[in-house]
Amino acid sequence: MPERVQIGVPPPQPSVPLAARPRAVVLWLQVITLGWMLVEFGISAYAAVSAHSPAMLAFGSDSLIELLSAAVVLLQWIPSIPISEKRAHRSAGVLLCVLACVVAGIAAGAIALQVRPETSSAGIGITIAALISMPVLAHLKRREARRSNNAALAADAVQSATCAYIALITLAGLAVRAAFHVAWFDPVAALAATPILVQEGKRAWQGQACGCC
Repeated sequence: MPERVQIGVPPPQPSVPLAARPRAVVLWLQVITLGWMLVEFGISAYAAVSAHSPAMLAFGSDSLIELLSAAVVLLQWIPSIPISEKRAHRSAGVLLCVLACVVAGIAAGAIALQVRPETSSAGIGITIAALISMPVLAHLKRREARRSNNAALAADAVQSATCAYIALITLAGLAVRAAFHVAWFDPVAALAATPILVQEGKRAWQGQACGCC
């Protein structure tokens, strides 16, 4: 029996599936990351300038890069600023590699100029806080990345895990500097973080999960 078609009424169009919206916990994780990175970057920058510490400057640079990475992940779900998942996780990889270059340049310059960093209580405090909070954030982001199969969020988890490693290296440099007054250990600690950043930058570019956690 032929179908009845009403004159003047357009035929129904096939529905186009909308992009899957993120779980609320993902959005909260990114908002928390943005807020914490702002605080972490501010304190790290102050400590780097006041104590002339290459390690703290490297740590602060990592905080800035992770701030940008978290923002990139959020941009995926803003309709007016469309960004593909592939572009998002590749952006995170590029940011990690840029950070590696910044850290290496700062550390090499400090060694060449024989910069003598001072003890920084603020630097020690913020690195301890990051060493506690970043593994938790990285774990939660990896869990949600597996549930949503989102490579950009997995790459951002790499950023959080890397931040914890850099915090550990930076804290070691600051602690040795404060206890034994070894000036060169601070930039060497910053330089030691470079291979980690390069490796994780490659993994993030390929959309892989963190290989170190």
